[in-house]
Parts: sequence; structure tokens; C-alpha cells
Amino acid sequence: MNVLTDTPIYLHLTGLSSEHCALIISKALDKVPGVATHRVEFNNQRVVLGLDEKEALAQAVAQIEALGYGVETRQAHLPVLHLSCASCAASAESITKAQAGVLSASVNFASEMLSVRYLPTAIQPTDLQKAIQSVGFDLLLTDEGHSEQTQDTLTQIHEAKYRQLRQKTLWASVLSLPVVVLGMWLMDMPYANVLMWLLSTPVVLWLGRGFFVNAWKQARHGTANMDTLVALSTGVAYLFSVFNTLFPQVWHARGLHAHVYFEAAAVIITFILLGKLLEEKAKGNTSTALKKLMGLQAKTLTVIREGQTQTIPIDAVQQGDTVWVKPGEKIAVDGTVLSGQSYVDESMLSGEPLPVLKQAKDAVFAGTINQKGSFQFRADKLGKETLLAQIIRMVQEAQGSKAPVQKLVDQIAAVFVPTVMGIALFSAGLWLIFGGENALTQAILALITVLVIACPCALGLATPTAIMVGVGKGASQGILIKDAESLELAKKITHLVLDKTGTITQGRPRLIAEYWQVPEAEQALLKQILVGIEQQSEHPLAEAVLAHYEGISSASLQAFESITGKGAKAHYGDKTYFVGNQRLLAEQQIHLHPELVQQAQAWGATAQTVIWLADNTQALAVFALADPIKPGSKAAIEALQAGGIKVYMLTGDNAATAQAIAQTVGITHYQAETLPEQKAAFVKALQTQGAVVAMVGDGINDSAALAQADVSIAMGKGSDIAMEVAKMTLISSDLGKIPQAIKLSQQTVATIRQNLFWAFIYNLIGIPIAAGILYPFNGFLLNPMLAGAAMALSSVSVVANSLRLRWIGQRA
Repeated sequence: MNVLTDTPIYLHLTGLSSEHCALIISKALDKVPGVATHRVEFNNQRVVLGLDEKEALAQAVAQIEALGYGVETRQAHLPVLHLSCASCAASAESITKAQAGVLSASVNFASEMLSVRYLPTAIQPTDLQKAIQSVGFDLLLTDEGHSEQTQDTLTQIHEAKYRQLRQKTLWASVLSLPVVVLGMWLMDMPYANVLMWLLSTPVVLWLGRGFFVNAWKQARHGTANMDTLVALSTGVAYLFSVFNTLFPQVWHARGLHAHVYFEAAAVIITFILLGKLLEEKAKGNTSTALKKLMGLQAKTLTVIREGQTQTIPIDAVQQGDTVWVKPGEKIAVDGTVLSGQSYVDESMLSGEPLPVLKQAKDAVFAGTINQKGSFQFRADKLGKETLLAQIIRMVQEAQGSKAPVQKLVDQIAAVFVPTVMGIALFSAGLWLIFGGENALTQAILALITVLVIACPCALGLATPTAIMVGVGKGASQGILIKDAESLELAKKITHLVLDKTGTITQGRPRLIAEYWQVPEAEQALLKQILVGIEQQSEHPLAEAVLAHYEGISSASLQAFESITGKGAKAHYGDKTYFVGNQRLLAEQQIHLHPELVQQAQAWGATAQTVIWLADNTQALAVFALADPIKPGSKAAIEALQAGGIKVYMLTGDNAATAQAIAQTVGITHYQAETLPEQKAAFVKALQTQGAVVAMVGDGINDSAALAQADVSIAMGKGSDIAMEVAKMTLISSDLGKIPQAIKLSQQTVATIRQNLFWAFIYNLIGIPIAAGILYPFNGFLLNPMLAGAAMALSSVSVVANSLRLRWIGQRA
């Protein structure tokens, strides 16, 4: 359709330095098919396009950008409301792409997000909203797509929708049960048909009205989805039953029984509502991760302006402001330390458990937490430019990207529905032509029977029942699974990326070894002195020492002094005692015994942190601290590699530690000193090579990579953000659960395929029989009542096959 012929499109350019640049662009646009006219205006720094084909716009922009010039565009991530299936997402995506000024668009059904790139000179988000509203959906407009207000609104919408679905499912179940009892066993009871009519009417017309409304909206635009199939089958069954209840004599006069199918209509609605309830519960968590990430952002901060301190909202800070950070406060923006010093907890960004000493000229980042000291820093990056904001943006973009696996049932439904309708009409037409004196009666029965037997109940139950059982089985084994997509993809994993700290290792430093140079009888007092010094120390490793010597009382010390970056000292009796690194002892010219030096070097070679204890004349002991490897990590990694999965380790820690851990657990491929955005980029690079990538992590720094991965797995003892972003959570934080999750995925996907196979076989066999294909050979016509029973049997078989998952043996 020529939608743009009379509408000029303006492209605002950047990078044009001369008329020659304009000439280059003009020649390039000559070669773009669909560009009817173009004019490059160097003075206005723009291109005016006249298009014959809407698709030519994206090609023109791509051509200009390929030449090295810029085109002013906008990228937006907007929540889409009222999606009910994957074909709804496809419909919203299609209408968005059809709008003039849209360069690309993608609607993710799982995250319910529209990712769109558009020309602000040609179209605005309000125009996109109107377009999407025209096909029955809506857009939640927001400036950035990830403001706290937007996320709060989305959360309220999901919670309200979930409560409504839960209430509808409950009422549908209560009303449908007596209808089934009446239809199956009490049909001879007086007024049975009337009672079933009264009970099924609120189920179909009130609780299930959403299916009919959505089906009508789709029909208006010439499309169909699962709602169409549900509305057709339940609507025909219900109306046919109402007719037979009011006018049974129409059939009795022809020697036929006036069957009713109220139970089929009611049960279909109930089962589909149950499936949507389960789906909404899983999708309702998609915005929580972003909301928690944004919870890391400070609301206020203290600045020093003209010698005066003042507390201001975060929006009022300016680049170059001097910010004063007090003990225990969140750092509000990215910047550079000017004066003072303190340890800062950066685990939410780096994933490493040890707070980092910050002093003059060191960088600090928004969202990190200052500990006991205080300092002043210069505000360098604000708002969207901070590292935390970039992580939030990466998580959102990864969550909003197109899923690699589409929902099979929704894809097929668009073809299945019109096909079934066509078969029903075709069979009715054949009966009208060749049916003889009962042509009209047989045509109506064939039409109804085909539509009843082609009920989507089995198709609708095939996936959710298997997922429900699979998720329940996973939960009993300590594996929490958020959605069906994770179960579908886990069996296809080819590459597994592991974070180190908290994933392969315990995630917190411990004192794992000690070596004394003094007799055991003297060690008791020295341990008390060590505990006394560490109790007053602000160094993060002090907690590991105190935890190891828990229960030992501290000695009464005097003149405690913290020596920044080296350790601490204190007086006891007539001696001075030192706790710290080897450099501290060397500066004090303390004698180091060769055995202690040798032991310290051996520990250092395996990336362990060494602490020394000394008096003012000689070293007394050395202690090794490390983040221990979890007991099951090595075995789990070996099992994964034996299954043909390539395992990688990414860590923000130093190269020596990374190498030592990798060698210990048998990982060949690893990277050290990796930033959060580099982790996400690494995962994306593997995906571009055709790999199905699983990411396993426990920290906020892993959240972007988790969102980018095909299968995301969080440690249950890690951060809430990681668990919210990830689609799987290992409650015990045991890597040994990953092979179990893959095995569970294989079993669940196999069950889903079996369910879909039998559901389709049932339709492939049942529909032709319902249409009367056997009548010319043996005179057999399928009674609509038998069609309803066959439909119910197909549903029961699907549920029974899914329940089999509970008892299938699982060996990881």
C-alpha cells in the first residue's frame, strides 16, 4: 500500500561538513528502491524524502548510516497492555511497523514490551498508542520506559489482572463442576437441561466474555488467535445447546435426540482461564527486577556549595558538584574522590564480596554503599549516564528483546482456526448438496460436530499442564522455574557462563589456614590479641578472622591505630602488635622467619589473601583467607562438560584468583576483571555464533548478562535482583542442580511434544470423521454427543500424560 507518497519524511542528519557530503548521500539514496524523490539540504542538515514504499524508509536510514553519517532517531521501550497470546504480540508488532516514521519494532510477549526505533520528526509515542489501541491493545507511555512510577503502574496492573483471573477461575470451577455432573450422570433428571443452562451461562457469557471480545477485535482486523478458537467452539456449543433446550421438538420430529453441550462450553472456559492464570503469574514478575534495580538509586544527596552543605534531591545535582558521603549512605552519582577515605561496598556492581578502599582520585559509582568512613567526591556522571543506569537500561533491553522460541500453540492457532472453520463450512456445504431429504439437518449437525470436536481444550492444556507439573517437580528438587520458555530452552543449552563469586565459590571470605611460629602454649594469648585488634579494625577481612575465632575473648589493648591500606597495630603490655600485610611488617623492620615467608608465598600462589601477625621484633604467624569453592562445584562442572556443554567463567576478580579457581574446578575458558556490561556482551557474542547460552550468577552485576542469556539461572543465596531477572533459581545455590534442571527440561519438553502430537492426531482423525468422511463407506455419522465425549477424552489424556512427569525417574 502506498501510504507515504503524499507525505514527505524529514531526516535530520549529523556529521555533514560540506556540500560534498550532501552529494554523497544523494547518490546513495538514488540506489535505494522505493525512494521516489529525495533532497539533501546541507544548510538545514536534513534530507527530505518522498517514498513509494514504506519499507524504503529503514533502507534509506541504513544507507545513510553506512556512509558514516548520523540520523536523528529515538529508541523507546514501552509496555504493551492487554496482550493475551503470542499472536496478539505479533498483531501489535505488525500495526506498529506499518506506521509512517517507524524504522523497526519488536513486541516481546513474555515481557510485554514494545521496542521501537522511530523518527521523532514523523511520529510520536502518542501516535503509536493510537495505532495499537485500534487493534484492541494499549501502550503505557513513559519517557524512559523504566521510571519507578511506570514500574509501579505496571505492577499494579499485573496484580489487578492476576486477582481478576484468579477470581474468574475460582467461580468458573465452582459453576462448571455441577454442570459436568449433570451432563455425565444425571441427564434423566427433570429440567436437567435448564439447570445446566442456568449454571453454564455465567461461565460462558460473563466469566468467559473476554474471549469473545478479543475474538471480535481480531476478526475486525482479519486475524485470529487462541481466543478466536475458544470463542467459536464454546459459543457454538452454548448456542446450539440453548436452541436444543428451547426447541427440542425440532430434532424429535426428525427422529433425533436434542443433545446439549453445556458442560463442554463451561469446562473449556474453566481450563483456559486456569492456563491464563498460570501464565499471568509467571509474567507478573517481569517488572519487579527493574523496580528493585531502581531501588538502588539514592533519592537525595548532600552537596557542598560555596562552603555550605545542603541536602538536595537527586534531580537537582549538577555535574561538577562536590558531594559529601556520610557513613552508611548510598553513593548517588558516579564521580571521583577529592578528599577523605573509606571502604565502599561495590558488590552490587562488581559482584565481589570485599569492600574497596576509596581515597583521592579513585572512582566511585552510583548505587554502591559507603561503610564507616566519609569522603567528598566530584559528581562526574549523572542520571542516565551512571553505571547503574546503564545496567538498568541493559536489563530492560535484554528483557524486551525477541524470544528465541515462540509459543508453538499460538503460532499454529492462526492457521488452525480458519482451517477448522473452512472444514466445517465445507462439510456443511457438501451435506446440503448431497444430503438428500435430511440435507439441512445433517449439514447443521456436521457443522456443529466439527466445531465441537475441534475444541482447543487439548491444545490449550498440552503446554500449561506439562509446565505446571514440571515446575512443581523442579520446586520439590530445589529448582524454582519462572516460565515455560526456560524449560523449553534448557535442554538446548550448548554454552554455560558462570560467575565466580557466590556461584562457583561461597561468596564470602573465610580464614581457611593458619601457620604459627610460636609454641602452642603461647598461641592462646596471641589469638586474644589478634581478636582484639580485628574487633576495632574497619577492614572487611577482619570479619572473616573474627568469625573463625568466634568464642575467643579479646585482650585489653591500648593505643589502637588503623594503618590505611596496610593493617593495624595496638599495644599490649610492653609490646606493640601488628596485624596486616607483609609490606607493613617490612616498613617496621620486623624479622620474617623463612618458614613463614615460604608458607605465605605458597598461599599467595594459589590466589589466597595472606594476613600476618607480629610483635615489634618478629613475625609470629600467618593466616590464609580465601573465598572457598563450594563442595559440589567441581563435580557439577565436570558433569556439564561430560554432557557436551562448554563452560566459561567470568569474574570481576583479578587474574591470579581467576586462574587458580578455574584450574581447581577444571574450567579452561575464563576471563578476569570483567565488568557487568562486558559479561552481557560476552553472552551476546556467543549467541551471535548460534550458541544457546545459559548464564549463572548471584549478584546485581550479573543481572544484565542474566537478562541477555537464553536461559538465566540465579543462586538462591544471591541478590534479589539476580533472582528477579533470572528465569530459574537454585534455592540451595548448588551448581549440581543445573544438570538436574536440564534433565527436567528434556522430560518436560518431551511431554509437551507428546501432548501436542496426540492433540493434533486427535483433531486430524476426529475432524474428518465429524465431517462425515466415513458415511459413504459404512453409513457412519458421528453424534455430536460422542464428539463432546471425544473432546473430553482428549483433554483427560493430555492431563494424564502430564501427570506422568511426577513419577518419571530423574538422574542428573
